[in-house]
Amino acid sequence: MKKMFLVCLSVLMITGLVTVNAQTPIFYGVKADANMSNFLLTDLDNQSSTMKLGPALGGFMNIGVHQNFSIQPEVMFFYRNSKMETGNVEDDFRQWGIQVPVYFLGQTHTGNGKFYGGVGPYLGFGFDARYKDADKDLYKEVNDKTDMNRWDFGLGALVGYEFNNGVQINAGYQIGLLDQLDALKDDATMRTQTVSLGIGYRF
Repeated sequence: MKKMFLVCLSVLMITGLVTVNAQTPIFYGVKADANMSNFLLTDLDNQSSTMKLGPALGGFMNIGVHQNFSIQPEVMFFYRNSKMETGNVEDDFRQWGIQVPVYFLGQTHTGNGKFYGGVGPYLGFGFDARYKDADKDLYKEVNDKTDMNRWDFGLGALVGYEFNNGVQINAGYQIGLLDQLDALKDDATMRTQTVSLGIGYRF
């Protein structure tokens, strides 16, 4: 709970800093993504991770710093799904949580709308993660250790097009920089990887 409070406080601080200038145009919107996710594994020779489909839903705030530049913080609730194989054993990994990316976007206007694209960091927090068949809670603490780390941090890229009526189409890629393993973090690494396609609407 304390960590979630700190995340929310950080988002509010960012919002406050960027809204100091009353002349800065600020827009809000909603978006929905279809994501394909898996893990990049190191030193786990008998394991593999294959992408599967999952949804994400949330909202964004776009701060127009310049005609050709904006900052876009988002809050997205995600559900991720991937196939994990250990030797001849397969199971579905399922995770849901919240993510707060902040994109620094360049944009160019056309007659019917605008193209935009950029990069930025993200912070994520997992509410639940488990294997479907084994029904094993990967966040459950045993001997002061958990199988997986709830927190994630990484970098993302976003490209898209917004029509004059506010409708958006976009594509994104994210790669985690934090090891998602906890109990085995000294022996191996497991980092998130996500590809997404989505639609949105700016009010």
